Amino acid sequence: MKLSVKLDYACRALARMAIRRPSGELSRIEELAEVEAIPANYLVQILGDLRNGGLIESRRGKQGGYLLARAPEDISLREVIMLVQGDVFSSVANSAGASGEKVAEVWKDLQDCFEAKAAELTVKDLIPETPEEMYYI
Repeated sequence: MKLSVKLDYACRALARMAIRRPSGELSRIEELAEVEAIPANYLVQILGDLRNGGLIESRRGKQGGYLLARAPEDISLREVIMLVQGDVFSSVANSAGASGEKVAEVWKDLQDCFEAKAAELTVKDLIPETPEEMYYI
């Protein structure tokens, strides 16, 4: 099992949008890319996937940007993982060989545990506990 960089970037972008959600402020690509250290051209693709999957919404225009489609506590990490990366265990289980059936059974148990925990955790859990310091000039 390997979680992708794309998934990591998607989670960071969602966390940033979750931070801004209470104020209603939209997140722009340039700001998300800079603050979360995500290549802007790759971020465009990720945001498109998140929008097409119904996790975020976009607003057009000069004051446009992106925002979460639902509250952070209503978006599970399992939902994010399945949308961005798909089934992370899909190619693991193989019941060939003398031990294959038992090994496949153990991998299935591990998959079930992973999916249950991912369903329990939400985008809200990705928000840093200490708010960033803001400096005004």
